[in-house]
Formats: sequence, C-alpha cells, structure tokens
Amino acid sequence: MFKVTAASVWKPQKSDRDQPIPKIYTKTGDKGFSSTFTGERRPKEDRIFEALGTTDELSSAIGLAREFCLEKGHTFTHQLDKIQCVLQDVGSNMATPRSSARESHIKKTQFSSEPVAELESWIDSYTDELPPLTHFILPSGGKSSAALHVARAVCRRAERCVAPIVRSGEADPDIGKYLNRLSDYLFTLARYTAMKEGNMERIYRRPE
Repeated sequence: MFKVTAASVWKPQKSDRDQPIPKIYTKTGDKGFSSTFTGERRPKEDRIFEALGTTDELSSAIGLAREFCLEKGHTFTHQLDKIQCVLQDVGSNMATPRSSARESHIKKTQFSSEPVAELESWIDSYTDELPPLTHFILPSGGKSSAALHVARAVCRRAERCVAPIVRSGEADPDIGKYLNRLSDYLFTLARYTAMKEGNMERIYRRPE
C-alpha cells in the first residue's frame, strides 16, 4: 500500500510560487463590452459576438451528440472531433473583422475551402449507404440521432447569424459555406446513425 510521507506530498517549487495563477474571470466585460481578436471593443450584443456565441453553442451541441455516439460505439466520432476544432477556426475568422484587422491578423485567421470539401465527401459517403429520402423526417431515431438533429438546428441558426457578417465583407465567405454544408452533414449523419442503431425514423404525417 502506498504510504503518504512528507516527501511524497507535492510541494510547489520556488519557480511555481513566483508564477501568478491566472483567473477565469477578467472583469473586462462588466460594462457590456468585449474585444475582438483585433482588439476593437464592441457591445456584447454586436452581431459578431452573437454569431460567436451561437457557433459556441453549436460546438457544445455537437459535443453532447458525440457523447451519445461514443456510448453506442460509432466509429465516426473522430469527424465530430475535427468539426469542433474547425468551428474554433470559424470563430477566429469572425472575431477578426476585416474593417479593423491588420494584414497579420487576417493571415493568422484565414479560412480555406478545404474543410468544406471534406464535409461534402463525408456527406456523399453516408448518402450512398442510406435509403432514398421520400418523406420529411422528424428529429428522432434514438438519442444519438435526435442529438445530431438538435445540433443541425443550432447550425442553421449559426448560419443565419454569420450570413450578414459575410455579406458585409467582415468575414471569409468560406465560413458561411462551411456552416451550410455542416447542417447537411449533421442531417445526413443523424439518418445514418439511426440506421446503424436499427432505430426507426419518424416521418411527418399531416394531422387528420
């Protein structure tokens, strides 16, 4: 049995004590303003922060869906991991409004079209395995599938928040394309997940 002794208890070294412990709160937003990556102060209700918050919500929804998918042993969760990382890059691009960005800022946060093409290849791969879509699908098909549908709905909202920022030229057009493809990916993956788990998808039926 391990015996706790004075020697086995961790003690901070002098260099550790000299380093201040960073706090999670900064108080810089207490007056209702926050900073972009370029250092510009804007109201928290600014459309850029609204888009950033919704994109963060999207990543959280995907993270929850991923946990359900892991429990079921799905092998595609590495794709969801990568998507969450790409969403961080989407946020960085939005947080760098072109109207106040230096060239170094733009270069550091530029967004390419490669993630868009990757989503399209994943969508095509899953679509090849799915039966044709002949009815409107309701969010259903088990916990994993339903959680992916929630993420898909949040993705649509994120896309709506990002669209005016892209149109104004403040962000890269490819982030709008990425969110558009991502909602299609999440919808397709939700159907694929239901199929793999052997769960029935509920379809829309007009109430009589």
